[in-house]
Amino acid sequence: MKLNEKTIDMIAKTAVSTALEFLETEKKKQEKAKHDRRLRNIKLLLRNYRSFKSHCEGVQIELKQLDDFLGIDEFGNNELAIESIRRSKERTLAMVKFIDKMMTVYKIMCEQSDKEEDKRIYQSVYYLYISDIKLSAKDISERHFTDPRTVYKDVEKACKTLSSLIFGVDSLKF
Repeated sequence: MKLNEKTIDMIAKTAVSTALEFLETEKKKQEKAKHDRRLRNIKLLLRNYRSFKSHCEGVQIELKQLDDFLGIDEFGNNELAIESIRRSKERTLAMVKFIDKMMTVYKIMCEQSDKEEDKRIYQSVYYLYISDIKLSAKDISERHFTDPRTVYKDVEKACKTLSSLIFGVDSLKF
């Protein structure tokens, strides 16, 4: 069976069209996964904020001690491990400072908003993850005369905004 040129051309166009649609669908899936991962990362940062903050207490002294250890030649093989610990502590400290700054920016944004909802959203995130006194979603909802589920919805909204503050333009979906 011999195919004519017209049939071959039609088959080729259909194959190319199908391949392009598949590639576009895959690209959209990857972009959505990247965006979802960033939102999840914001939640992870918030959930672990108090631990990070606690970890950073006295970190300047620890960094100085690690620098002193690195200055001693007898460590030899452990130098790489000590340098790795040092970098990890520095990154954690930098991230905590950055989160503090972005939370301050977010607080200002919410306080300057005309919507009471924005103020409530900030307070929900603050008391759930940031403040020295940790409140439960139930406690926060009682303060705001809302349902505990509203607290979690508020956190979702805050994470979207915080994602753009922390990750910048890379956090946006086009």
